[in-house]
Amino acid sequence: MAAAVLIDQLQKSYGSIPAVKDVSFYVNPGEIFGLLGPNGAGKTTTLRCLSTLSLPDAGRIEISGISVVENPKAARSRLGYVAQEVALDKVLTGRELLELQAALYHLPKAAAKTQIAQVIALLGIQDWADKQTGTYSGGIRKRLDLAAGLLHQPDVLVLDEPTVGLDIESRLVVWDFLRQLRDAGTAVLITSHYLEEIDVLADRVAIIDRGTVIASGTPTELKDRVGGDRITLRIREFSPPEEAQAAKDKLLALPFVQEIIINTAQGNSLNLVVKAQSDALNLIQQTLREANLPVFGIAQSRPSLDDVYLAATGRTLLDAELDAVSNRDLKAEKKKSMKSS
Repeated sequence: MAAAVLIDQLQKSYGSIPAVKDVSFYVNPGEIFGLLGPNGAGKTTTLRCLSTLSLPDAGRIEISGISVVENPKAARSRLGYVAQEVALDKVLTGRELLELQAALYHLPKAAAKTQIAQVIALLGIQDWADKQTGTYSGGIRKRLDLAAGLLHQPDVLVLDEPTVGLDIESRLVVWDFLRQLRDAGTAVLITSHYLEEIDVLADRVAIIDRGTVIASGTPTELKDRVGGDRITLRIREFSPPEEAQAAKDKLLALPFVQEIIINTAQGNSLNLVVKAQSDALNLIQQTLREANLPVFGIAQSRPSLDDVYLAATGRTLLDAELDAVSNRDLKAEKKKSMKSS
């Protein structure tokens, strides 16, 4: 059986700037696949190439065995795409928007009527289907957007940040719906900034950073590769690099400490990987106290997908997001300065 999505050595640059460099992954039928990474990592470029909205510079992209580059029309017929921003005509009703979508896909009228009724029932929007979409809440708007993406019964549903801005109840409704799709055999490809969302939903994950896949596997496999428990601590708030390094040297002597990364983006905090040990926190604090390095804050947790990213890059996903925002603001400021001069 062909993969529902196959991306092999995808490359895409904008001018001299490489957006995606040799990205490779696949999605099986009946699988939820998570594409995780900060802004600017290459997720959107990858989805644009997959959705035939952008032509790749190199690499192979297939949807159910159909080449996106060589046969884009046939590939699009197998793909449903739901963008992050929900753009709905506020005057039309939900049913009218779905009828318009069906016409764009050239669905026969009888089939369109049947499938519209099915997706309306599937997403539980019967009470809103004949009301103007301008009256919808954010959660109902997102459900209608999902209905439009599923109307032509695609093999693959691509969701860009499917629950951003939704309340908890609406997020849970969407999660449950995506699981139903998976169980029915649909391949679901999700990009998300919510680590919890990918951890809970995804059967497999690819983490992308700076245009390259840096890790892939099931969430459990990725976290197991990282190792033991995670401990994050600060000697004191915004401690200088010298103190953080001194603390690292002391703590590496403890037999249960496996690895330490100094996170410079968060006030030179220390991120430790430790073997499971009930008194680890007490021993760490005692060691640092004896070295005259009192602990300002300390916390212990099981590995997360953010820890996987930290282990691969030396920074957290939050740090990467802040870097992306900072770089974008800096470029905008430079551009503004050049125009004014």
